[in-house]
Amino acid sequence: GSGVTDLGGLLVIGTERHPSRRIDRQLRGRSARQGDPGESIFYVSFEDDLMRQYGASDRMTNLMEQLKLEEGQELEGTLLTRTIEMAQKRVEERNYLRRKWVLQYDDVMNQQRSVIYGYRNEVIQTEDPHALILEVIEEALPARIQEFLSLEDEGTATGHDALIHWINMTFPIRLTGQAAEELRGKSAEEIIPMIDQRIRATYALKMAHENPDHADELERYIILSAIDNLWREHLYAMDGLREGIGLRAQGQKDPLVEYKKEGYDMFVGLMGSIKGEILNNLFRSTTNPEGFQSFLGKISSGRSDLASLFGEQPAPQPADRIAAVNTSAPESNDLASGGSGEIELPSIQLPMRREAPKVGRNDPCSCGSGKKFKQCCGRKA
Repeated sequence: GSGVTDLGGLLVIGTERHPSRRIDRQLRGRSARQGDPGESIFYVSFEDDLMRQYGASDRMTNLMEQLKLEEGQELEGTLLTRTIEMAQKRVEERNYLRRKWVLQYDDVMNQQRSVIYGYRNEVIQTEDPHALILEVIEEALPARIQEFLSLEDEGTATGHDALIHWINMTFPIRLTGQAAEELRGKSAEEIIPMIDQRIRATYALKMAHENPDHADELERYIILSAIDNLWREHLYAMDGLREGIGLRAQGQKDPLVEYKKEGYDMFVGLMGSIKGEILNNLFRSTTNPEGFQSFLGKISSGRSDLASLFGEQPAPQPADRIAAVNTSAPESNDLASGGSGEIELPSIQLPMRREAPKVGRNDPCSCGSGKKFKQCCGRKA
């Protein structure tokens, strides 16, 4: 205001020093703006957090006792100023390392996010999602078959039986009898092309019964739903890993290195799970309920050309498993709008509503006995 300049300008008095030198400089700058005169002074105690943790306050206190200085006496000197600045530098270096660690942890998630979003954008923008489905079959099926057959090598389970069970529960091709026995005597290199060929042929037959106007949207939905659902679960898992990874330092391990290593393993498992989920959903959604039922009828009765792949007609499909697939299009889209069949909606039982007002436990019973409700009709309730 007016007259302040004549009195010597603004005087800024600080009662402590901030851990960041930048804040102190901002406070000093308040005392002299645009060439106006001003002055600043800061009072620091050896009991401040900055001095106790980083400023060697014990050493300075012992020095004051040796010099027999009085309690609360003001001290000034270049040594004290340098000591405070060194303490501030230590705090700034610590905060810098923390921010650097945060960025390095975030870089791990950013790399994973770029891969997932890149794959997702490819599914959305491609003009041929059917090619992506076939690519998933080509990549995921051999890995899954190898996984099951490795169990037999370890001697922990019968790998061929587990493989046949997985195929029967995932795809409507039903390996039984002669086909199952034929698979048990073959290696992975011999099984992979046989199963791949039969799945491709079955899927081609299924797509021939779909609504051609919405077939691309259906295949996009199969891939995108698997990505979105499993990606959300992966984010929760990565958050849990990050919260507890700091304890690895007690075992003389770098938490960041451990986080990158385990995060990578989890991401590899995520990509495999996404492809496995796509395989599970290939025959569990449709755009044409009537066409899907016709497709299942051909598979069950063996009227298709798929039986020739194993030299026998496929066995009838169990009704409880086939009926469990989603014969309607995914919710919140119009995939089933082109279907000619009507979808039977499940009946919904609404909760019963009380017409009369609720009777309290201590209210007179409505039967007219004169007793309280809890001692009469409400005793059993």
